[in-house]
Amino acid sequence: MSHSTHRGNWDGRWYRVHTEHFKAAFLPSPDEGLESVDNVDVFVELEDGSRWSATLITLAQVEAIMARWVESGEALGGRYFWSSDGLIVRDAGISSMTEVLVGLAENGELTQALRRLND
Repeated sequence: MSHSTHRGNWDGRWYRVHTEHFKAAFLPSPDEGLESVDNVDVFVELEDGSRWSATLITLAQVEAIMARWVESGEALGGRYFWSSDGLIVRDAGISSMTEVLVGLAENGELTQALRRLND
């Protein structure tokens, strides 16, 4: 897996990152630091023009959500968690999440882990 730093730039509410494998557009909360992002939607465009999406969420954030649901009663009192396009990652931050996406691309698994968007 490549360990280079992928710099991005803001485009309105989107934080865009370009790598040798894809372009990614992250949608972090406006008040959240980029390296503390632990739950974010991302849209990925591959070189062939295909577009893919996922919600990247840390394991710690999943645990926190499930703990809240114990109290609220959602999801059978926090007994399960599911997301139709969720990808659980260990570490928070746009740079770490980008590295996961790069690793998936380099391993040929990106299109298996993300959901394809219709053009």
